[in-house]
Amino acid sequence: MSQQPSTIRCPDGAQLWHTHRHPAKEYQCYSEFAAPLPAEVVKMRSKVKWMAEQLVVRLNKDFQVPTGLTLRQPSDDLDGLSSIVTVLEGYNSLISDTNDWIPQVKSDISSLTGYLDEWRQGHCSELRPKPSVPGPLQELQSQKLKYIHTVSIEALMRVKEFLHMLLKNLDHLETC
Repeated sequence: MSQQPSTIRCPDGAQLWHTHRHPAKEYQCYSEFAAPLPAEVVKMRSKVKWMAEQLVVRLNKDFQVPTGLTLRQPSDDLDGLSSIVTVLEGYNSLISDTNDWIPQVKSDISSLTGYLDEWRQGHCSELRPKPSVPGPLQELQSQKLKYIHTVSIEALMRVKEFLHMLLKNLDHLETC
């Protein structure tokens, strides 16, 4: 007669575990859910969340979207650390220093991308090739010289939108 698995609570009460009788008559436990994140990943996500939130606060305070201006294309995809760095660096390069608060925004974006790139290089065993430039960013890059101020405004709007998306999907930081 085989023993049916039983469900018990972990000592921390957070996850359900099943027990099965091991051939050596010991109990073996495994989780139904993903293992907890390593402390260094939790720390990285917390730091990125804080940096992104501070940048959004600064943009909300200093940057007013001109009335009637909306983004033409859908936002860029979050496809792991490489694409996040590529998108943020790309938009940062399109932002012109037209106002006194912009150098600080650009510095904050650079700090965030630098931190993410350093994390990626230190924690991703297989570094993926640099991703291609996404459509909205590519289109803006092609128009930079002709419409520098408009491109800069749209780049700021897209950074803000991208940061909001990143904050809602911090799990994408775990993908190399």
